[in-house]
Amino acid sequence: MPEAVLFDRDGTLVVDVPYNGDPDRVRPVPGARVALDLLRAARIPVGVVSNQSGIARGILTSAQVDAVNRRVGELLGPFGVWQVCPHGPDDGCPCRKPRPGMVLAAARELGVDPAATAVIGDIGADVDAAAAAGAAAVLVPTPVTRPEEVAAAPVVRPHLLAAVRHLLGTEAAAAVAAAERAS
Repeated sequence: MPEAVLFDRDGTLVVDVPYNGDPDRVRPVPGARVALDLLRAARIPVGVVSNQSGIARGILTSAQVDAVNRRVGELLGPFGVWQVCPHGPDDGCPCRKPRPGMVLAAARELGVDPAATAVIGDIGADVDAAAAAGAAAVLVPTPVTRPEEVAAAPVVRPHLLAAVRHLLGTEAAAAVAAAERAS
């Protein structure tokens, strides 16, 4: 089992609303709360690593992103770390996925080795950031995930709960099944 699990926000934890600055539009993906609660019950810290280029593009403010992140926390429970990259794709930022900066910073903040960390995301940049940081990756495809990203991913699962079940392994299968029945 990983020592920490980091999640992409949009399309992975919550339904992707492009450049969302409105907390009222935040909707968790199916199974997100159960998946996170399973990790928390196993005492595995969870965090978020999220590109938010809308800030650099002038579409969003940092305050709007913070408000959306607070709403995610209200709906899905507490996260041990939030790493947000406000830069655009052409800014050369070392934290912007697919670069490893946010994954490395989140692991450092949680006090875990990046190699003992897993990243769950919905696009190739999430998988590539994990690999660049030496972390494990699980891809949960959505309609925006390109076929070549699915083909290149080391692990692909059909939904978030299946991704967490994969990371927890067979030892936690009974706990996962019980939590699914309870939800």
